[in-house]
Amino acid sequence: MAKYGPKAQGKVRETLEEFKKGELKSGKSGRKVTNTKQAVAIGLSKARKAGAKVPQRKKA
Repeated sequence: MAKYGPKAQGKVRETLEEFKKGELKSGKSGRKVTNTKQAVAIGLSKARKAGAKVPQRKKA
């Protein structure tokens, strides 16, 4: 069973493709993302903003 909805999975997939091409940049600094986990987190964040069904971010 999928952990996230189809819309969220699509956003994460798009973000990972950007990451693999070396085009994914992070936040304000605009630095290139070098970590896969960070790329997934960015994808989930984009999905939340787009209104996809994604659980809330865990806070430390």
